[in-house]
Amino acid sequence: MQNKLAAIFLFILITISLTLSGQKEVNSPFARYNLGILEPQQGSFRSMGMGGTGVALRDNMSLSFCNPASYSSLDTNSFIFDFGINYGINILSDGTSKYSSDDMNFDHLMMGFPITKNWGVATGLVPYTNGYYKISKEVLKSDPDYDPVTGEYTAFHVGDGNLTRFFLGSGINLTKKISAGINMNLLFGSVKRVNEFDFTDYYNVYHDNMTQRLQLTGINFDYGLQYSTSLKKNFFFNAGTSLSSGHNYKSKFENLSYSFNAYGSIDTLSYSNNDSTTSYLPGSLRFGISFGKKNKFTAGIDYVITNWSKAKFPGSGDYAGDTRSLLFGAEYIPDKYSNYNYFKRIEYRIGGHIEDNYLVYEGRQVKEYGFSLGFGIPMKRLSKTNIFIDFTRKSLNSDTFSHFENYFTFGASLNLFDFWFLKQKYD
Repeated sequence: MQNKLAAIFLFILITISLTLSGQKEVNSPFARYNLGILEPQQGSFRSMGMGGTGVALRDNMSLSFCNPASYSSLDTNSFIFDFGINYGINILSDGTSKYSSDDMNFDHLMMGFPITKNWGVATGLVPYTNGYYKISKEVLKSDPDYDPVTGEYTAFHVGDGNLTRFFLGSGINLTKKISAGINMNLLFGSVKRVNEFDFTDYYNVYHDNMTQRLQLTGINFDYGLQYSTSLKKNFFFNAGTSLSSGHNYKSKFENLSYSFNAYGSIDTLSYSNNDSTTSYLPGSLRFGISFGKKNKFTAGIDYVITNWSKAKFPGSGDYAGDTRSLLFGAEYIPDKYSNYNYFKRIEYRIGGHIEDNYLVYEGRQVKEYGFSLGFGIPMKRLSKTNIFIDFTRKSLNSDTFSHFENYFTFGASLNLFDFWFLKQKYD
């Protein structure tokens, strides 16, 4: 029991520390708009290895937070602790040149345990958006954009900050086949953007800087339902749906524009600070089904709808469009309880996703698709290490702009499974 209390205390300490630091620094110009790059909100690394599907998954040894009804499947007396990190590589291309960046960072921290049989709770900390980017452009006399009046200059566009989601939820079986659940989500964080123009032709010229900062905080809720039935010969069928409520979040928006020169002189052109504004973020509607054979294989598919065109937040313009996502995947276990062949106990996963990105630029919406592989590597008792590899391609072709991103993500998580309140019969 003391070990379990220590684990909870450690969870709280790590959660607090991670809210104070950590920023995924993988460069993407798409992060310059809206709230930045949206992070996957489907589930654990088991789910990510299966293309992100998770609405209809029910697993007594992992957490699928995209549908809180799944928490009711947690084993009596069990305890789950899941901590994950990821490493990302982003390769940018405009058709003629390429640029790459990479970074390793925190991904999620989750914990779940049952209250009684068929009633479980879960809590966790997961990233929601990432606003990091660095873009620079140097205009010389030989460039077509050169203007003798302006002279040579360098433009810098820099963004940082992120939004984080903390959730606390519960799921319970209403009947033998139907379960329901609810998540309370606390969304918080800030995104900062800087646009600076440094003129190089004249030493005493004033340079321009415009800095924007959006802070956001608020609470919304997820509601979930799952239907699960057992078929003959250990086969099963699950269906699920979940709804995230749209919400007006308390926001603070700062906008500072100033000029400066090489001698340290600064001239503030304008400053506004609105600490009583609101931002509206839409909810998501998810549908999913899964089918398989217990302890052998699982296949699932999800469909997700989010009306981002209804979003409102300061400084966003009209860059957000509605999204539709199709996520699908499968898991296969050769022999879950093999005593002679370790590789037969490994869980093998594969999946894919086709979706709209919520960024709209010059009337064109960013498109993306990808595929993933995953492995569940058994450890002591029922604990395991979950590993996934995902490739996602994002593309945008407008009248004046062509941009492609090939994003590779490598994730690893420790899924620690233990039991509560079990007395040892022997010392």
